[in-house]
Amino acid sequence: MYEGVSKIDGKLFSVNDKPNEDRNPFKAALDIGLVRATTGNRAFGAMKGACDGGLYIPHSEARFPGFKKAKVEVVTNKRGKVTAEGDKTAASYKAEEHKDHIMGAHVQTYYDLLKKGDANVFKKQFSNWEKCLTATKAKNIPELFAKIHAAIRAKPAQTKKAKNDKAVRKTVTPKPSLVETNSKGKKWLRQFKVASSVKKERIAKFMAALKAKLSK
Repeated sequence: MYEGVSKIDGKLFSVNDKPNEDRNPFKAALDIGLVRATTGNRAFGAMKGACDGGLYIPHSEARFPGFKKAKVEVVTNKRGKVTAEGDKTAASYKAEEHKDHIMGAHVQTYYDLLKKGDANVFKKQFSNWEKCLTATKAKNIPELFAKIHAAIRAKPAQTKKAKNDKAVRKTVTPKPSLVETNSKGKKWLRQFKVASSVKKERIAKFMAALKAKLSK
């Protein structure tokens, strides 16, 4: 019902600007918790993705990458007292810069820089990226992101993975001293609480065996 943004351009978008007569869009509020509300923070990138996907989240472009705040130049005298204000520069927003962030152009820049530098660090950080780029036959990260967006648009419904009925853990020793092992052969102990009567019985058997051993 609400398609959202089909072509990524980085511009400010809200589904509420084009309301549907049958049903209002799903409205949500952004809560970033303790995350710092700095310009270009990834929290606002997540919000942008949700808005482009079709959710209605009231916002402005003030915290997006590419937004520049207004600057006011003031005129002061020798004592530092403000005598007049200069021309106020209007705040500007470059949607193209935001689009580059959405498509991972800044990641590509760091990718190329690291690839020319330390090979060990590059392998540590981008080895899985290399495999993904090769598997998808993408030339670079922006092209990979474009393919991902197209795939999500083509099939947005979540597909459930087939349930694995095979037992991963096996019981070696039953409770209360439960010993289990996994498919890799790793074992671990889980000690469960037992009744006081069971503890007393266990201690009595141990003491009887100890006395019998010492009496020989």
